[in-house]
Amino acid sequence: MAGALERTEKRGREYTTVNIDKDYVGRIAAPARLETSPEQAEKFASQFRDIIGYMDSLNQVDTSGVEPFYSPSENISVLREDESRSTSERGELLSSAPHHDGEYFIVPRII
Repeated sequence: MAGALERTEKRGREYTTVNIDKDYVGRIAAPARLETSPEQAEKFASQFRDIIGYMDSLNQVDTSGVEPFYSPSENISVLREDESRSTSERGELLSSAPHHDGEYFIVPRII
């Protein structure tokens, strides 16, 4: 059956295998409101199969002696610590406004 799901067991893990064909591509494209010609759908199906095949080849690599990483790079924050500080005085900010009442900006009414 086209697009059928099957369960497979590999090295103690359960994987789902999908038969990717142009009908399956159409079902993926429909929620995104993408239209594909039959030729495009076949091309995408082939590309999806290639991608899934590559990912499957990565699953074949023995990583039993490799410690898992949280991230491939160190997570060092380059941001500064948060500090509360006043950057400008109210009067200084209001002085650059065309209209103000000493406490708030005055703007034209919209509604």
